[in-house]
Amino acid sequence: MSEAPPLRIATWNIHDAVGSDGRRDVARVAQVIGTLGAPLVALQEVACSGPDGACDVGELGRANGLVWSSVITRGAGHWSYGNALLSALPVEDVRTHDLSFAGREPRGALEVMVRWEAWRLRVVVTHLGLLAGERRHQVQRLLSLVGDEGADATVLLGDINEWWLWGRPLRWLHRRFGPSPALRSFPARAPLFSLDRVWVHPRRALADVKVVRTPAARAASDHLPVVATLRLA
Repeated sequence: MSEAPPLRIATWNIHDAVGSDGRRDVARVAQVIGTLGAPLVALQEVACSGPDGACDVGELGRANGLVWSSVITRGAGHWSYGNALLSALPVEDVRTHDLSFAGREPRGALEVMVRWEAWRLRVVVTHLGLLAGERRHQVQRLLSLVGDEGADATVLLGDINEWWLWGRPLRWLHRRFGPSPALRSFPARAPLFSLDRVWVHPRRALADVKVVRTPAARAASDHLPVVATLRLA
């Protein structure tokens, strides 16, 4: 099997499309997604359903010619929010995993199998909790659920909410996937924390990771998008 062409995959917490100016603007988020050049875009805090059939993830997908899969983790009024994957690649399978921790905001993971040239790629999108014990529980559950069978590579990405670079959840993830670059992506206007991360197994398939710091990205959400380049041989 020859080497696959480079593949870009992005992760972005879009904060319900509310930007740094306090304005909710789904079209603005869609425009930024269109500039990422990524056939796969993982989203967190995206509205998956709303009144009168509204669906932000669907609007974001249609605006960029991408199909979408999502998992709802919480509701607020008439809206339901969660994690999603926008894809220009063929989707073969979709699974959802409950990562909720007792007494805390519900959390989940979206697992999508896509076809990339001759390869099968497992993409796991998640948004972990705010408490250290909560994240430890969620990472352990993720690692027990996500294996390597049936895929040539596995990508885990999303808003990990891990503020401590020496925390056990990060150590466990690095042990499983290999090290992931810690790039500052939050808050968008003056990034200080590496909350948005990408891991790939096998680690050699992760060629590059960067944060998108354009004025449009800074304005569209309180997080910046993180884009990784994958190469498989």
